[in-house]
Amino acid sequence: MDYETKVLPFDRESVAEAAELLANRRIVAIPTETVYGLAANALDDWGVKNIFRVKGRPQDNPLIVHIASMKMLPPLVREIPEIANQLAERFWGGPLTMIFPKSDLISDTVSGGLDTVAIRMPESEAALAIIKKCGFPLAAPSANLSGKPSPTTAMHVYEDLNGKIPLIIDGGECSVGVESTVICFKDGKIRILRPGGITAEMLSKFAEVEVDRAVTVQPAKDERVLSPGMKYKHYSPKADVYIINAHGARFTDYCAKRARFEQNLVALGAGVPEEGCFMDYGATPEIQARRLFSLLRKADEIGAKTVLVEIPEKSGVGLAVYNRLLRAAAFRIVEV
Repeated sequence: MDYETKVLPFDRESVAEAAELLANRRIVAIPTETVYGLAANALDDWGVKNIFRVKGRPQDNPLIVHIASMKMLPPLVREIPEIANQLAERFWGGPLTMIFPKSDLISDTVSGGLDTVAIRMPESEAALAIIKKCGFPLAAPSANLSGKPSPTTAMHVYEDLNGKIPLIIDGGECSVGVESTVICFKDGKIRILRPGGITAEMLSKFAEVEVDRAVTVQPAKDERVLSPGMKYKHYSPKADVYIINAHGARFTDYCAKRARFEQNLVALGAGVPEEGCFMDYGATPEIQARRLFSLLRKADEIGAKTVLVEIPEKSGVGLAVYNRLLRAAAFRIVEV
């Protein structure tokens, strides 16, 4: 179905319109604190299937279910570990997704064929208002075409999905800028399947934390994954992205030399002056997380063929930035 896609500011009227569309099996783009999400009623398999169709998303890539209160959680899962209650009290609403054994209410379409479901409660006022108005949980991956950089503004969504969905709710620029941290529980430990704004250091105050190898190593093609964003090439512009394992002058000198011989080259550096081929993607991991996807999209806008990115830190929020860059670069790292 083709639509005349509307972009409406977040207010009481737009929340009501979004809820009406979602109740009538339509899909709507909504803001969250992480990235914009493409939402459908998580309990309506027909609506959820539309998410996969519109995005061009692989069917074995599970979706995250979004709730607006702890009362919405028990019907969706078979059990809630005590540590999950502790983490929810501390980090919900916020950019933390937890994986639970799913109840019969959650279809295999939502879970990617797994017997588990990924659930989070967003911090975004707009997202919470829409879920509360609906009265049902929302399945919502990022509101972009599958594989492209995730959208952190309403206009990013419009660029990808204009004509494909009826409504985009504009809640401004996302404050975190990368998708939520995804965790599961095993043998009393917390395992990070996808890093995000809630870091290993924060989680370690509650239990021992392990980072799944798929965070930094490419899974096999036939490997079934528990979390969105673990398996496929993701977050990528049209340009070829390379992670450059160098900092400071070593990074800038290497990029400047390549720019002399390569047309349409862009270099994203940490705190670099914005001149020539260089764009500053932030001096801290938190700023890098907020800017990364916007700058990858900007590289497409200016016709870049190659994007070189200074390797970020691999701790704290930096691990989330590194994880997204690995997928955008198809795990290509240049040693300088």
